[in-house]
Amino acid sequence: MTPPTATHARSEPRDHPRPLRDYALVADGERGALVGPDGDYVWLCAPRWDSPSLFGALIGAGGAYALAPTAPYVWGGHYEEGSLVWRSRWITRDAGGVECREALAFPGDPHRAVILRRVLAQEEPVAMRALLEPAGGFGHERVRDATLDEHGVWHARAGDLRLRWSGAAGAHFHDGRFTLDLRATPGRPADLVLEVSDRPFDGPPPDPDRAWRATEAAWRRAVPAISGTLADREARFAYAVMRGLTGSGGGMVAAATTSLPERAEEGRNYDYRYVWIRDQCYAGQAAAALGGCALLDDAVRFVSARLLADGPALAPAYTVDGLSIPGQRQLELPGYPGGFDIVGNRVNRQFQLDAFGECLLLLAAAARHDRLDAEGWKAARTAADAVARRWHEPDAGIWELDARAWTHSRLICAAGLRALAGATGAGAEAAGWSSLAERIVADTERHALHPSGRWQRSPEDEALDASLLLPALRGAIPGDDPRTVATLDAYRAALTDDHLAYRFRHDDRPLAQAEGAFVMCGFVMALAEGQQGRTTAAHRWFDRNRATCGPAGLHSEEYDAVQRQMRGNLPQAFVHAFLLESAVRLAQDGPAPGAPS
Repeated sequence: MTPPTATHARSEPRDHPRPLRDYALVADGERGALVGPDGDYVWLCAPRWDSPSLFGALIGAGGAYALAPTAPYVWGGHYEEGSLVWRSRWITRDAGGVECREALAFPGDPHRAVILRRVLAQEEPVAMRALLEPAGGFGHERVRDATLDEHGVWHARAGDLRLRWSGAAGAHFHDGRFTLDLRATPGRPADLVLEVSDRPFDGPPPDPDRAWRATEAAWRRAVPAISGTLADREARFAYAVMRGLTGSGGGMVAAATTSLPERAEEGRNYDYRYVWIRDQCYAGQAAAALGGCALLDDAVRFVSARLLADGPALAPAYTVDGLSIPGQRQLELPGYPGGFDIVGNRVNRQFQLDAFGECLLLLAAAARHDRLDAEGWKAARTAADAVARRWHEPDAGIWELDARAWTHSRLICAAGLRALAGATGAGAEAAGWSSLAERIVADTERHALHPSGRWQRSPEDEALDASLLLPALRGAIPGDDPRTVATLDAYRAALTDDHLAYRFRHDDRPLAQAEGAFVMCGFVMALAEGQQGRTTAAHRWFDRNRATCGPAGLHSEEYDAVQRQMRGNLPQAFVHAFLLESAVRLAQDGPAPGAPS
């Protein structure tokens, strides 16, 4: 994964964003940064995921931390195996290759980000230039009080944030900007360490060697070896991405970014720097497919806490600290081209019934792996009781639309109830959960079964929807049920093209004009074909959709099939969850869950 790009001579960061495919992610669980081909950090919120940006050039907020050769170069890069340690690599016209190893010290401290950068020339010395121009508060808080101490360490403030920059004693500071010229030499790595904290620094700056060793060791512990899947390397990387998006409290943000448009100039811009209960459950189920591991425990811990705290009033999404997310507002920034700037999310006003079903599926999976404790079982019963109380209510559904009796929401709750009833430890309540699942399926069939024998979106909407493939995969009804087969066949014919899948039809325009292909749904199709025993088709779906990433291997929410570009926030956690799950399940002997036995 080291493709060349256009040649550049670098002295200043780019003044406009690149296509999403060009960015890599470094993350430590508490926050994440996007790094571009010019060695420029275009996005970092500090101290936490949903804090204001410190580097916000991605959406026009300003702020820069760039490092690249001064001579013309072509760019490449790759991740170190099983981690989010990124290696930028440039080939210059005159001096050969130079690398910069990039990482956020891992695991992260909720109050302090540590950005590690290690530069090493390959064959000949290479002149490099670094530029550091923080702009806190989404660009409104420039650097002040910059001082160089007797140890050659820079100290500064940007709003409420404290900055400390080590390894840059030769830098010059003027008008809110640090510039540093350095010479990368073979065999002699040059280290830059930038710390960002909302508290006073305690102790000296980190020793780079120790910080790198600790980060390497932590990633080795955090990401298990994965083998025997359809694509071991991609599956392991998907796990690493989800781990990088998961904080110390167990919550996994849906994406690292905000405001990246799903479709240019169509108003579909969202802030995904929060923990969606549904997405968290998807990640946990993917981890369960591996056989149970830390990501499953994280998901169970966060979801259980939210269920026990809020019960039937469970919100669709929370901050990483488990708090209510703020309402949506604009920042009056230029935004990413084709979009506009947004923080907060209107999902805080929605009821999403399907979230309870996903919680039940997650907790049942944990129980199957003997990883559900007494508190987890209490949370599971809370979710089951909530379904019993609220399954008749209209909800916003998986796609967060207008409230109605969405078929997917009801059937996925039935799947969750069945899964919980079949889990060891269910006890006497299992019969009641199974009976409720039967009632929900029967009622949904009476009101939302299309005359052709397939499921339809809701009693009022006869259309197809990708979400209607999920209930059979999760065991609401069998994989060989005529309703399952009819739904899959109709969906494949109406809402897929070139092994790319679309959520639903917005209007009469061709699919690719109305919306990008929804990458998650492509992996769902792979699982659905596998459930039917169509192995070749399933593998083709998997391969087509895993190829929608950029050079770094990251996936966004949507893929523009016409322009072959990624769309939406980056990276999208649930895409990586379904990539991992499908890579594991399609390589296993026997059918997927809910498949014909």
